[in-house]
Amino acid sequence: MSDFKLINSGDTKRMRKLLIMRHAKSSWDNPDISDFDRPLNSRGLQAAPFMGNQIYKNGLAPALIISSPAKRAKQTAILVKESAGVEAKIQFEDKIYEASPTTLLYVVANFPDKYASVLLVGHNPGIEGFIRILTSEIHQIPTATIAQLSLNIEKWSDISLNCGQLELLMRPKDLMKRVDIQDNLE
Repeated sequence: MSDFKLINSGDTKRMRKLLIMRHAKSSWDNPDISDFDRPLNSRGLQAAPFMGNQIYKNGLAPALIISSPAKRAKQTAILVKESAGVEAKIQFEDKIYEASPTTLLYVVANFPDKYASVLLVGHNPGIEGFIRILTSEIHQIPTATIAQLSLNIEKWSDISLNCGQLELLMRPKDLMKRVDIQDNLE
């Protein structure tokens, strides 16, 4: 499968846009740090702003960012927001940390309706399972990967199984390789 997938989204009158991002790569250097407090490693510190720039370049700016409060997710959300140049407010939601797909469904159902596009920053395996219940598709979501879904709903509280269509899937590892190759050709 391609690491950058774009699909025609069709009618957007009744659509909500949900960007789902797995936090960037975290550090395992200190075994005394709890899972919740693990920070990003050097690769994650590069990938998060790179993906924020991809959000900017592809016109995917969310109106709101909702993130797990775990340190690695929090750092990811902040770096993405800064590099995407978006005005979106970041909110931290405890329920996202170690969330099941069903819990993520509940979290999204409670998003404020005034926001038509939201970025959710979370963790696996919940993120992959969440995409699966929304789209009936199975995708691997490595760290810092972003999936954009169109949800055929008018209000966030209408979210349900199979209401989404995957429009875009961006995996940083291969996108960053392409940028390096392109830079070397110029």
